[in-house]
Amino acid sequence: MEIEQITHLPPQMAALEKEAVAEGFRFLTRLISDWNSGATRFDAPGECLMAAYLSQQLVGIGGMSVDPFTPIRTGRLRHMYVTPTSRGQQVGRRLINALLAHASMHFESVRLYTDTFGGTAFYLRCGFARTEDAQATHIVQLRKL
Repeated sequence: MEIEQITHLPPQMAALEKEAVAEGFRFLTRLISDWNSGATRFDAPGECLMAAYLSQQLVGIGGMSVDPFTPIRTGRLRHMYVTPTSRGQQVGRRLINALLAHASMHFESVRLYTDTFGGTAFYLRCGFARTEDAQATHIVQLRKL
């Protein structure tokens, strides 16, 4: 498996989006739209977009951005998706670890929002804690900068 930081949406992104939509997730559609319009490119300080590949096939994606709902030094995990056939193979965990390693150089904490039971269980297994906030369901503390 390979995890890499990307600066352009991969050619396989349409197929990944199709799988996400089939599961009822529209956030990859929003990612593509925002990317194409220039609204979100994960290019501000501390931000990044990473892709996961198995046998050169795109099987996951996730982004780290500045959290617009909190004070400075807080990142936001966004657009995290792993194909159903790749779940249970550590793809998501390795993608999260890579994103958090990047975030630790720029942020003191990372927050995210999920509205699924599976997402909640996954993020708890990855070290996030629940948080009571209208804009975030989970948070993880990183090192102090």
